[in-house]
Amino acid sequence: MGKTFNEKILARYSGENEVRPGQIVEVVPDVAMSHDNTAAIAKTFETIGVDRLYDPDIHLIVLDHCVPPANATFANNHKAIRAFVKKHGIRHFYDINSGICHQVMAENGHCLPGTVMTGSDSHSTTYGAFGAFGTGVTRSETAVIMATGRIWFRVPETMRMNLRGELPEGAYVKDVALHITGTIRADGALYRAVEFAGPAAAGFSVSERMTLCNLAVEMGAKVGYVPPDRVVFDYLEGRARKEYEPVYSDEDCEYDSVLEFDLSKLEPQVACPHTVDNVKPVREVEGESIEQVFVGSCNNARLDDLAIVAHVLEGKRISPDTRLLVIPASSRVMLDAMNLGYINRIVSAGGTLSTPGCGPCMGNHLGVPAHEEKTLSTSNRNFRGRMGNPESEVFLASPHTAAATALAGRITDPRNHPVDMDRIREELKGAKLTPELAAK
Repeated sequence: MGKTFNEKILARYSGENEVRPGQIVEVVPDVAMSHDNTAAIAKTFETIGVDRLYDPDIHLIVLDHCVPPANATFANNHKAIRAFVKKHGIRHFYDINSGICHQVMAENGHCLPGTVMTGSDSHSTTYGAFGAFGTGVTRSETAVIMATGRIWFRVPETMRMNLRGELPEGAYVKDVALHITGTIRADGALYRAVEFAGPAAAGFSVSERMTLCNLAVEMGAKVGYVPPDRVVFDYLEGRARKEYEPVYSDEDCEYDSVLEFDLSKLEPQVACPHTVDNVKPVREVEGESIEQVFVGSCNNARLDDLAIVAHVLEGKRISPDTRLLVIPASSRVMLDAMNLGYINRIVSAGGTLSTPGCGPCMGNHLGVPAHEEKTLSTSNRNFRGRMGNPESEVFLASPHTAAATALAGRITDPRNHPVDMDRIREELKGAKLTPELAAK
């Protein structure tokens, strides 16, 4: 009997010949990421009773959840983190001018196929877009990694999702992820390793794979994964921090379940308040008034996302009854979007641009909605109070749906505002990463 990708990776990293679902294994991760919560993690680490980090080089810290800091509490946390970084010689530190942790890690070549990556952030499943075993862990677990260099996992069962068919106009990978979540529900992949495969998955870009794996955790998954191929290898060319060895599931491996999805019939989707699995076709909620549109977060704020928004808004103005807040995923994305004219189009249309980072996604600051206001967001969660006000509502959708909604001031089917995706792809082919932000 063959093995799945995660069984192979965990066997390699635990020193076992093979592992099976349900088995407990202990591994040394290649990367242990943390962000603004490093301040709290550092305090836990200091209570363990060791003087130094087991291996400073596996730790990576990005300040992104409240940047620039909104008050003295956040500012003091950032100060404490910078002091911790200097004290322990952590080389991989990205300050408030970098962007969202998951995007920064990808851009700077830390996400590699066949590796084990942890993050003290639930959306660390994003790293599976590169063929890694990427998963979120708790603050205390990160503190233990700091002290011992190790962490234990229960080997997850593996679900395979076969994606086939070509996406129709107005439908995107975000719609795919929302549709799957709505179909299997928020606990449908609980502690599973989810393998997104099939001909459609193989055709997705790195950005699209990141969107898909990012939302795997909203299905309950421990890990998301797309088999790495030339798309990933080309992205990592000249960027990868070290040599890597891709890992794939065997053809005769045993999956816990296999689900089939035909994308050719998919409509634009929206997750309605207050759960990510409360998913409906956009046409069923079209016309719902929206006071704020947010294009950002680690799910949909990359260059291709901003390109779609800019093309929809080109030469138009957003509704006077709606605010449009756009926050690029990183400074690198923002500069490329500026160079391609996307930021000019967005701001000219009435959009507001803010510092690359998480922004209002978790409600720390920037764009907190008022009582009874409704926000349509390209982010990944819409729980009550998620954006900072439990008396507001959040809908989730693709960047195309977000841009169309900003123009109308109400939820709008993006097919009413078509874009030339071939033109966008040609633009992005010529977009080079800004040399001003070379990898650290």
